[in-house]
Amino acid sequence: MKNIIFIVGPTATGKSEVAYKLSKKISADIISCDSMLVYKEPRIITSKPSYDFLREIKHYFIDIISVKDTYNVFLYFKEAKKIIEELHSKIPLIVCGGTGLYFKALLDGIFEGVSQDESLRKKLKEKAEKKGSVYLYDELKRIDPLTAGKISPSDLKRIIRALEVYYLTGKSIQWHKEKSKGLWGEIPIKIFGFTLKRELLYKRIDQRVEKMFEEGAIEEVRRILKIGSSLTAEKIIGIKEIASFLEGKITFEEAKDLMKKNTRHFAKRQFTWFRKDKRIDWIDIEGKSSNSIVEEILKNV
Repeated sequence: MKNIIFIVGPTATGKSEVAYKLSKKISADIISCDSMLVYKEPRIITSKPSYDFLREIKHYFIDIISVKDTYNVFLYFKEAKKIIEELHSKIPLIVCGGTGLYFKALLDGIFEGVSQDESLRKKLKEKAEKKGSVYLYDELKRIDPLTAGKISPSDLKRIIRALEVYYLTGKSIQWHKEKSKGLWGEIPIKIFGFTLKRELLYKRIDQRVEKMFEEGAIEEVRRILKIGSSLTAEKIIGIKEIASFLEGKITFEEAKDLMKKNTRHFAKRQFTWFRKDKRIDWIDIEGKSSNSIVEEILKNV
């Protein structure tokens, strides 16, 4: 199978189960595209695939760091893109998850940029004040004509940034952007998005949150709070809500209701993000088993 299969969409639409069953059918590895599954400690509040799933099928970007550590889209882009480029010609791959920023970075690339150097910027600004922005523009034209051709001679801010990047790295902004290109257009990709009527999705979310509390979400968050979480990890829905309960600020039922509400808002944001992308083929999952969804995907790859 030449195409890499992407399975995306909002939370609680059964993406992980379909990816697992599909991977069994086509002998694929799974690349997670979920910013919260990278953390080892939370399993219940992130609805992580079961240990059996993870043992049976090779998964990437699940359980790779502690909640104490920071992880971001730039790290994910570099690491996931490298793995996909190495593996796609050897084995089938499924990319599965609902983090829109990770999804877009993989497809379209992301330019992390180069750190600013305030002393260099100051010198360039002083030069522009003495000799004018056109003087700096001519300097940029000499060393990086491609970037200069895309900037107005009066756009001092962009001229200074382009010069700064070149003088700090010896490479043009365009070179850095080329290095940061995504997979779209380079590798054959087929993208499937799961959709469901809002009231049905919200019912699934409510049921999922109830199940989390039955399975021990309170104790899990208690352990996470003892470890301490990074700024990125603390965005996991459930940590702040349950922490408020443990601190006595809200009741048990209020913590549950808040988790349901925040997850519904999150799902709505996911829908909004993915709906903008015209490359996605949507599958309405209402009334369909995971097996029938797998067959539908295989017919359209």
